[in-house]
Amino acid sequence: MFAVCATVLLYLTSGSHSAPLSCEELVRPLDQLEPHHLEGRWALVAGSLSHPASLDALKLRDSITMYFLNSSETSTTSYTQINRFGDLCQNLPYNISMKGSTFSFDVGNRFNLTGTFLQTSCPDCMVMRWDVESKRRVSLDLYLISRRRELELKEMEEYKAQLECLNLPPPVMMDPTKELCPEQTSSEPAAAQTQEKTDKQQA
Repeated sequence: MFAVCATVLLYLTSGSHSAPLSCEELVRPLDQLEPHHLEGRWALVAGSLSHPASLDALKLRDSITMYFLNSSETSTTSYTQINRFGDLCQNLPYNISMKGSTFSFDVGNRFNLTGTFLQTSCPDCMVMRWDVESKRRVSLDLYLISRRRELELKEMEEYKAQLECLNLPPPVMMDPTKELCPEQTSSEPAAAQTQEKTDKQQA
């Protein structure tokens, strides 16, 4: 009798641990983001966008690297995104203002970009929600970035569950075999300007 009770208790306990998280938990913002945890280089692992044209544009990138550097002002962070297109590396530097787990990009009057860091069980990952609004588009984006290029299956499943909760399409997966751009690069000016113009048009 004791053995039966112990087996049932073990089953209930294991079942409680494997129960899927609710959408409320999956898309909950981080309680607090430590700036030192954010600093440094991150690679985009996957991304999904509600705006179809922008989602297609993401598929054209071979890799995306994101650098965060906290300034002397704790509320201001330097953000640089480096997109690789074949042999071309495109640098896009911005300043972002942060408060807790929320942030906003300083992009002038071109468009409004605010965001939130969401909860994730992945120890060396960040999930970034971007809310983009401009004359050309309104988009909800969700990016999974990590210190690693490849993640475990359970980590990817959690991210995909977050996408489903936000009614976003299946993610664009970045190829981990594609090389990342270095932090400092000298790219072809004409090509970089052309791509930057494309990005602004999509905004």
